[in-house]
This record gives sequence, structure tokens and C-alpha cells, in this order.
Amino acid sequence: MTFPALPAVVRDILALIARIGLGAVVLAHGWQKIFDWTIAGTQAGFEGMGAPAPTITAWIAAIVEFVGGILILAGAFQPIVGIIVALQMAAAWAIAHTGAGMFVGDGGPELVIAIGAGALFMAALGSGRFSVDAILASRRARRTGHADAATATSGNATRVRA
Repeated sequence: MTFPALPAVVRDILALIARIGLGAVVLAHGWQKIFDWTIAGTQAGFEGMGAPAPTITAWIAAIVEFVGGILILAGAFQPIVGIIVALQMAAAWAIAHTGAGMFVGDGGPELVIAIGAGALFMAALGSGRFSVDAILASRRARRTGHADAATATSGNATRVRA
């Protein structure tokens, strides 16, 4: 059984809602590492988990999550940001969430898997028309005179009309 594709505007609204949810969670974790726990506290936690180079790892995790969360919310540079956030989640899984079952309450990887999968999904499908990526693509299309040039905002080559 096949289902018809959703109308473009519905896909774009769903992408916006997904970006808001995913971006808020990623940003909150970055905020927590920088402002609630502080980098020193995050470093100490990472050291306790046996993370390699805990000072560097704490800074990388905090920056990727804080800045990545903001960029996901904005729908900016989605393909690269999605991949970077997914790699960060894979590292978190490998360093801190192995051997503890699945559920986050037990130290398991369910949250980092969900965030990583969501980030990869956004990287693959793009941020939709309600995003910084779409605005930049539209400006680029107008500037180059290609009023209906394919944009980098979605994996299915959404068209932008100037």
C-alpha cells in the first residue's frame, strides 16, 4: 500500500515543528553543560565517566549542543549541523551510555539515540521553507537570476520562487 505524499506546506510545517522540538532539547543540554553545571562541572562529570581528554570533550559537547541547538531551531546549515550533532550523540553513546540497558533513567542511550536519529533525519531531509536555509537559498536564487533554482533546504530539491 502506498500513501500519497503530504502537500509541501504540510511537510514544511512538520519540519518546523520537529526542528523546534529537537533544537530545544539539544540547546537545553548545551545550556546545562555551560551554565548550570559549568564547564568545570561538566569536565568533572566527563572525567568520572572515563571520557578521553575530559576538558576538551566537555567544551566540544557543550559548544556542539548549545550552538547546534540554536542552528537547528533556526533551520540554518541543517545538513552539516545535523551530521555534527548526530556524531556528538554517537560519541556520547559510546562514552557514557553503553552497558546500562536502553532507558535513560538507567543511564541508557535512548535519548542520545533519539536526538542523533532526529539530527540525521533533519540533515537528510532539510529544514523546509520556514528556515534560515530557505531564506538564504531564495536570496542566492534571486542574486544569480535563477528564480526557481533548487535549494539546499530539502533532500527532495524544493523549489524556491523569487
